[in-house]
Amino acid sequence: MLTAFARAFRTPDLRKKLLFTLGIVVVYRVGTHIPIPGVDYKNVQSCMNMADTNRGLFSLINMFSGGALLQITIFALGIMPYITASIILQLLTVVIPRLEALKKEGSAGTAKITQYTRYLTVALAILQGTGLVATARSGALFTGCPVANQIVPDQSIFTTITMVVTMTAGTCVVMWLGELITDRGIGNGMSILMFISIAATFPSALWTVKIQGKLADGWIEFGTVIAVGLCMVGLVVFVEQAQRRVPVQYAKRMIGRRSYGGTSTYIPLKVNQAGVIPVIFASSLLYIPSLIAQFSKSDSGWKTWVTQNLTKGNHPVYIALYFLLIVFFAFFYVAISFNPEEVADNMKKYGGFIPGIRAGRPTAEYLSYVLNRITWPGSLYLGLIALVPTVALVGFGANQNFPFGGTSILIIVGVGLETVKQIESQLQQRNYEGFLR
Repeated sequence: MLTAFARAFRTPDLRKKLLFTLGIVVVYRVGTHIPIPGVDYKNVQSCMNMADTNRGLFSLINMFSGGALLQITIFALGIMPYITASIILQLLTVVIPRLEALKKEGSAGTAKITQYTRYLTVALAILQGTGLVATARSGALFTGCPVANQIVPDQSIFTTITMVVTMTAGTCVVMWLGELITDRGIGNGMSILMFISIAATFPSALWTVKIQGKLADGWIEFGTVIAVGLCMVGLVVFVEQAQRRVPVQYAKRMIGRRSYGGTSTYIPLKVNQAGVIPVIFASSLLYIPSLIAQFSKSDSGWKTWVTQNLTKGNHPVYIALYFLLIVFFAFFYVAISFNPEEVADNMKKYGGFIPGIRAGRPTAEYLSYVLNRITWPGSLYLGLIALVPTVALVGFGANQNFPFGGTSILIIVGVGLETVKQIESQLQQRNYEGFLR
């Protein structure tokens, strides 16, 4: 693999793409450490360094921003608005006929949907930036920190607008950097930035596990977490690569004196067809009641119930709801992202059929049957992987800093595999061996 890596840098075109991608990554990481105007950076750092500070509500968004959210930097929102906008547009494509028609128009329609995604990203950045500034001003960003309400000393309207505009502009820059990587670098730009954001939190999270450990100055817990992480990576790679290949046969057609078709191929149905989307949906949905209860002034019964059951990641009610929501959203997302009727119609149009299955409606029913059967283990796998940080919270006392589990490990492995495949394909075009033999 190291030889293939050296060959990648010896290839001029590939070397330029890799160096360009690394340069964009450096710019992105520098931006995550530049504070925005109007923030008292010393108070932010003092709250960040407190061990008893509660920041569980913002852990997911903070992970996607590479730790920039809680430091309130110019890239505090990171790529979360773009991810949210992309998911919303993808869901609306199924509901709105106009968007569905654009999707079928090819590259022109895709460019139009991308433009809509950018506009929605800016709107969501303004909304999330306003919410983050309001949370920082109220002191709710760091529960338990004595100087939490002094993070934004000047609470005038001009300062608030300046902070929101700065964070919105930072989101637009992040979106632009991601598109630059996609056009001139290696891999999908947004995925690469997401990968870097999550990977940047690993060293501090692992060191926190070591500091909080009690056996042999924390080294036993540290080594155990590393071993569990390696096993988790191996399991995730195995399941992410697993797929059910449905065989497809195309009939021969005579056009003039030549025969076309007669080839055999397959439809790859992944075990984890939904990817990491169900985990993000479930986390976001459970985050909403806790956020509403946090800003609520009354001491009603629902607020007490939410505070007791949904704000602690190790509570049985939270664990059960989280697991059930992941399973539900796995089936929901697979149902809207893969249309068996459309696949069956396309196969029938081009003379394809599944051996032993009639073309048309029986093919669609067979594909639905196979998809439902493989979605069950995929959804259960997602739920179990997402609960690994909760097990670490109980077993290791690792607080919310256990890195190998949930959304982080799924994104790290998925983006890593996809990027390696792209580099490998470019190496093989030049008669070199790839990374994977």
